[in-house]
Amino acid sequence: MATSSFFQSSRAVFSAAVLLRAIFLVYGLFQDAFSPMKYTDIDYFVFTDAARFISQGRSPYDRDTYRYTPLLAWFIYPTTWPGLWFSFGKVLFAIGDIVAGWLMLLVLRSYQNMPQERALKFASIWLLNPMVATISTRGSSEGLLGIIVTALLWAVLAKRIELAGFLLGFAVHFKIYPFIYAASTVWWLDGGDSGQKNSGTAKKPGSMVAQIFEFINCERLTLALYSLVTFMSLNVIMYLAYGFPFLEHSYFYHLIRIDHRHNFSPYNILLYLNSFPDPTTQSSVELEHLAFLPQLLLSAVMVPIALAKKDLPSTMLVQTFAFVTFNKVCTSQYFLWYMMFFPFYLPDSTLLRSPGIGISALILWVLGQALWLQQGYQLEFLGNSTFVPGLWASSILFFLVNVWILSIIIQDVKAKSHLSHAVKPVKKVP
Repeated sequence: MATSSFFQSSRAVFSAAVLLRAIFLVYGLFQDAFSPMKYTDIDYFVFTDAARFISQGRSPYDRDTYRYTPLLAWFIYPTTWPGLWFSFGKVLFAIGDIVAGWLMLLVLRSYQNMPQERALKFASIWLLNPMVATISTRGSSEGLLGIIVTALLWAVLAKRIELAGFLLGFAVHFKIYPFIYAASTVWWLDGGDSGQKNSGTAKKPGSMVAQIFEFINCERLTLALYSLVTFMSLNVIMYLAYGFPFLEHSYFYHLIRIDHRHNFSPYNILLYLNSFPDPTTQSSVELEHLAFLPQLLLSAVMVPIALAKKDLPSTMLVQTFAFVTFNKVCTSQYFLWYMMFFPFYLPDSTLLRSPGIGISALILWVLGQALWLQQGYQLEFLGNSTFVPGLWASSILFFLVNVWILSIIIQDVKAKSHLSHAVKPVKKVP
């Protein structure tokens, strides 16, 4: 009864979400001060160093390993001020979590027509998730990305096409991977009454030219124009301010990166070996440089074409889950990329309808990480060589678990009828 009463109040849920992050922030200060194992993520020191260089009139790329848009360093500029302002970035990222959760609630209530109480329960998968709160309060910027991506989803569903285009362009500038959502969004958008078109109403196929002109409708052109102008404008501004290092570190680096530390990917061992190449045995075509081919084919082409017209939010979940699972670099922060879509998918999912499957999936997903982390701890903290079979086997196991979960989600989305997911009127902000 108390639980039901709790989820009837949005104020109670959001207050609990804020309190959870405040506790982690305060705890982090004590752990950083008194424990040899620091709470603050190493990436946060990279961000704040970059902001400090900007405050000195220098380039953020003077900080080694800063591989992000300069906007991120500008967002946390107050960390350069003396005193407790060093934690400003963590607070900002935690606030980002909260705002992203509010946007999730908005989508659940408007697009999926959920009652307030049920919508709050599913939004709490993100808002009250200790993993989400921990990652942001340790200094990861995924909370800001959560705002952008969730706002993008809401804008598309609300048919705010100009806003959706701006957010898509901004998202790809901020973090490259959201470009995969362009395909699903474009495929989902239809001219006129999307609900009628998505409902499966049969139309006689016209000529190839007629089909092309029907596909290139006003909404798709508007989305493409606004997203391209936003993306290119931001890139031109950053290039004029910081030159080629901006392009090199924000974009080109990610095509050839060989990060192997804290990397759950099956490519982990290969990346480690190639980080110390032997010129006498090195091949002309390195496998890890081709890893993006199956990843992008699946997440940016096959999934959108097969699923986007059935259910856009769940399709974006499948895209992101596939992108992270098949990525050559996979760290804990990347899990948040797809976690933000689970509140939209879970209500009618096999994982919820069949508790045995759902609980098994959760246990295996957590266990796969735990096994890898145990091997990683042995390697990085104790100096024991656990590459083979320990680290390699645990990476393969975690990959297979993720592929199994991905297959369940895909089957769920495929089973949804076009009619049940026709666009519903968007309500005003609750």
